[in-house]
Amino acid sequence: MSDLHLRVATYNIRKALGNDRRRDPERTLRVIEGLDADIVLLQEADMRLGQRPPALPVASFDGGPLRHVAFAHGRDSLGWHGNAILIRHGIEVLAALHIDLPGLEPRGAVLADLRLDGRAIRVIGTHLGLMRASRRRQLAALRDFADHEQGNAIVLAGDFNEWSGPSHLAGLGPAYRILPSPPTFHARKPVAALDRIAVSDAFTLRDIRAVLTPEARRASDHLPLVADLTLKGA
Repeated sequence: MSDLHLRVATYNIRKALGNDRRRDPERTLRVIEGLDADIVLLQEADMRLGQRPPALPVASFDGGPLRHVAFAHGRDSLGWHGNAILIRHGIEVLAALHIDLPGLEPRGAVLADLRLDGRAIRVIGTHLGLMRASRRRQLAALRDFADHEQGNAIVLAGDFNEWSGPSHLAGLGPAYRILPSPPTFHARKPVAALDRIAVSDAFTLRDIRAVLTPEARRASDHLPLVADLTLKGA
């Protein structure tokens, strides 16, 4: 089996509210589509009140390069606690799950088992809490949620809200490698690598970068983080 190359992105879209204080879903969609990613993990993809309607209307994906993974939660939301997964057409969804995470703030995670080009990949998106004590508990919960087994191909990404570096994310355990991330926050002048991508040892990294286009700098207070990965052949 040959190597599989794929592009994964994580992006806190701030409910499509830009740094110009304009809520512009079409602008956010342009930034997302410009990433040319196979899989995009979104944070703050839903509004916070009521039924938590999506910040990006589901119909906006009709005819586009990406579709959203649906979760059985009974809401109109794009994801769960603002976490959503977008995938390129042609990628098969084998399973989709969502969980609440422990902590003082309402937080959660979403998981999708995917098949692309005959290869199975587990993808998890999350947005961790503002307090480090909560993040520690959330990392432990994510480790259990991922249900890692030797050789599994797993990508775990999102806004980890950690200002002090990857050493404070060790709670994911030795099965994951936190990829070196450039600063993604604040989008106007990035100084903190809050957005992170972690992978199991099935993957090798070819490139990782923050997207610094003028529109990405305006569309959210976070920049998109994009990683080009290789899933090793069997």
